[in-house]
Amino acid sequence: MAIFLTGCTGYIGAHVAANLLADSAEPLNLLVRARDIPEAQERLWRALQLHMDFPAFEGCLRARIRIFRGDITDLYLGLAGDEYRALVHSTDSVIHCAASLNRKSEKSCLNVNLRGTLEVIQLAQRARDAHGLRRFSHVSTVAVAGHRFGEVVEEDAAIDWNRSDYDPYARTKKFCEHMVRQLLPDVPRTIFRPSIVLGDSRRAETNQFDMVRAFVFLAGLRALPFRAEARIDIVPVDYVAGAIAALHQKVQPAHEIYHLSSGTGSETFAQITDALAKAQGKRGPVFAPRLEKVTSKMIEALAGGAGKIGGFATLLKVFLPYLVWDTVFDNRRVAREMGRAPAPFSTYCYQLLRYSRANHFSYPYRSWPAAAANAAQEPSR
Repeated sequence: MAIFLTGCTGYIGAHVAANLLADSAEPLNLLVRARDIPEAQERLWRALQLHMDFPAFEGCLRARIRIFRGDITDLYLGLAGDEYRALVHSTDSVIHCAASLNRKSEKSCLNVNLRGTLEVIQLAQRARDAHGLRRFSHVSTVAVAGHRFGEVVEEDAAIDWNRSDYDPYARTKKFCEHMVRQLLPDVPRTIFRPSIVLGDSRRAETNQFDMVRAFVFLAGLRALPFRAEARIDIVPVDYVAGAIAALHQKVQPAHEIYHLSSGTGSETFAQITDALAKAQGKRGPVFAPRLEKVTSKMIEALAGGAGKIGGFATLLKVFLPYLVWDTVFDNRRVAREMGRAPAPFSTYCYQLLRYSRANHFSYPYRSWPAAAANAAQEPSR
């Protein structure tokens, strides 16, 4: 029996897959969008090479991984009847990481987050009915808490259906949590809500740059339109993925919902900018919170425009609400279960900034080795 993991070629999903492969012996059923098996294997190699070399990857591919070529937005996950039945009957538990993070596109969020999650839940129901399901873990977001300001939000108080949402992503993820609870009432469930996931506390390398671009742009400004004392809840991806993998495999986690966040340990803008300034031997920026509304209007006007400015404005338009809400998400549950809190962003932010700049916001992916081309033609089991 295997863990069925969706979103394995995404940022958090690839980290979760790497953790599962390193710290457990369970096989993995992985859903990958691709035209054929070689393309699926290459996509998976591209996602996992941040975590392992090719010989290690090839060993996992042959011994631990079974690829199912499909799409969560398609009926029966886009799988043929025999493949779908094989997935149902070999799946012991589910970790649903796949999601559209396109905060600007309601269509994308509806298709991937709502329709896709419903398909994954139906797969879980069929596995439950066939042989029982050990656990269903759903990766959500702290953004389900909706409009907030200056709060510390606990897990069980986060969702308020009368509160407005920031964007389609937050709104659809809130409904996804609701579907999981309503449609899998008799299955052990775990809901994981990451906050702002940015960088890896163990190393500078990353292959996810959207939020990093916005961070680097802001880090280069002499004046910031924020309150120096405002907190920003940033958590490293290694902590998030480690918690998902560990708690999913735990026989009986203490809670159903976990904020994967920095909680009350979240640092202020001043603490983060001071750390960056010290690392670079520079003076920190001036904070001008009175310019926040003017900046917001300027970003709105420039977003979608041509060139670098338009690109940065578009990124900032998406992330700005989460930068100014001065809200953090209580993380005592996960800290107790993991036996540690996440690393503060100030301890690794400079290495992330330097790596991203030096590599022009791109990861130096390695190609599929020519010597393995023939082996890639064989379906993995």
